[in-house]
Amino acid sequence: RPTQALCVPEVHLHMTAATMQISQKDFEKAQEQLKLLKKDPGNETKLKLYALFKQATEGPCNAPKPGMLDFVKKAKWDAWNSLRNLSQDDARQKYAELVSSLVSAESASQKKEASPEEGRHDGYETLIVTTKNNITKIMFNRPDRKNAINHQMYREIIKALEEAGKNDSTIAVITGNGDYYSSGNDLNNFANVQPGDMEKMAKDGAALLKEFVGHFIDFPKPLIAVVNGPAIGICVTVLGLCDLVYASDRATFHSPFSQLGQSPEGCSSYLFPKMMGLAKASEMLLFNKKLTAAEACAQGLVTEVFPDSSFQKEVWARLEAYASLPKNSLAVSKQLLRSMEKEKLHAVNSRECEVLTERWLSDECVNAIVSFFQKKSKL
Repeated sequence: RPTQALCVPEVHLHMTAATMQISQKDFEKAQEQLKLLKKDPGNETKLKLYALFKQATEGPCNAPKPGMLDFVKKAKWDAWNSLRNLSQDDARQKYAELVSSLVSAESASQKKEASPEEGRHDGYETLIVTTKNNITKIMFNRPDRKNAINHQMYREIIKALEEAGKNDSTIAVITGNGDYYSSGNDLNNFANVQPGDMEKMAKDGAALLKEFVGHFIDFPKPLIAVVNGPAIGICVTVLGLCDLVYASDRATFHSPFSQLGQSPEGCSSYLFPKMMGLAKASEMLLFNKKLTAAEACAQGLVTEVFPDSSFQKEVWARLEAYASLPKNSLAVSKQLLRSMEKEKLHAVNSRECEVLTERWLSDECVNAIVSFFQKKSKL
């Protein structure tokens, strides 16, 4: 039987070529738009963009798998490899759509910032700092990263506490933007460290942490934490240095130090046993027990718990009432309450940072962090 020629309608060929051309044009336009973004979209989004770009330009992952200790290359390889057999056309399309969503989000944010919030302080990228009604509010503002604290955010919190301690406000309040209060130390602080730089990283990190905790110890006015959601790590431990801690009933409190091969900080090794008793503090600091807001309140870490539906309204009504009290009387009274412990707290802070330096340089800690990133890449 004679072989029949396969006929493909000319119009279909024309439409396919046009679609591919538009897809390539959008892809190139997206690359240019990405360069114009002013705000860092975060590591997770950057990994997605990297993976989609590689898939769009080279196809499925064909690079050898990097070593386990090369966190950055390993994360990139995992992201690209996860796309498997996604076609190059689809990868181009998804890349363009992701960039478009980032551009739209930044544009909306810029419009919002065009009319700045009353009393807003300039010079912060990871925080929103405002002073209004005699209250300086320090709000963690990395909601896309669950308000994880990177090096820049550590320095900005230090700066915000210094400003709040000197300005005319009566009290200072720390809270989080979004669903989380804070997920604690951003473990990406460890991700780009080369083996030869580990000792410097550990010493610099300990010095920054010591300064950070020291500012909580020395803060001269009433300092109140408004815990709007889950709190992890360093943002839990320094709660013991705050004067009041109000929590939503959806907040949780977790300090997974041993899980990450690390050790307590924020003066928690001294303050938590005093507040909770040694057994309950050990359960939290040694064995990684996560507390509900009610449990944290029962153990003395939290002052009072509020229903999430009325949390902001009830808490801020109280805070505004506190801020109307005589400012100097509050400051002097706080100093009386804290003065006997200050020297001890600074000594504890120094010792905790020394131990953490040793921990960060240990194989056990490195292996625990590698394991954390491995589990995270599989999610």
